[in-house]
Amino acid sequence: MALKTISQFKSRLQGGGARANLFEVNINDFKFSDWDNETFQFLCKGAQLPASNVSSISIPFRGRQLKVAGDRTFDEWTITVINDEDFRLRSSFETWMNGINKLSDGSGATNPNSYMGNATVNQLGRGYQAGRFSQNNSGSGDGSSGTASVQPLRTYYFDGIFPTQVGSIELSYDNTDAIEEYTVTFQVQYWVAGTNSTNGSTSDQTGDIIV
Repeated sequence: MALKTISQFKSRLQGGGARANLFEVNINDFKFSDWDNETFQFLCKGAQLPASNVSSISIPFRGRQLKVAGDRTFDEWTITVINDEDFRLRSSFETWMNGINKLSDGSGATNPNSYMGNATVNQLGRGYQAGRFSQNNSGSGDGSSGTASVQPLRTYYFDGIFPTQVGSIELSYDNTDAIEEYTVTFQVQYWVAGTNSTNGSTSDQTGDIIV
């Protein structure tokens, strides 16, 4: 087997590699509260592209274990949000959770459709070349045109989410030169993924991945 060269590696690194800091999160169906999704797009500083899990079932046979495919499971989804002085986003998440289970007496929504929403995570590209690994642009390609419209490289659509934890914010006299932030953890019924999509409408509703 011949040694691979740096030039061959360069030719395989399409788009220069996807960047972890180029993303956008949208909560498209917020519950129990007015929702400022445009502000949230700016202040959501962290999220994840979801893991894909299929468990295995071990069947014993004469001292050995035959492994066959089991059921699919979906991990919790956690986002990190920058806290502004109006506390608007944090208040919205707390209101959502209060609609599920009221703080004072434990009552809350019983119909799942009334408290489950959906969200998307878009992985964005950074180039101006034509094609899948870039942005569409009618200008010169140096980033100065201002006519580029971002097309997500890949979109993950989360269905049936609801928050189960709005994380704490640590307060301390020692904590200087820092802006407050917190995490929100969601339960997820399932997710689907596709390319160049801003919502779940292009995804196969059977749960298959669109590539």
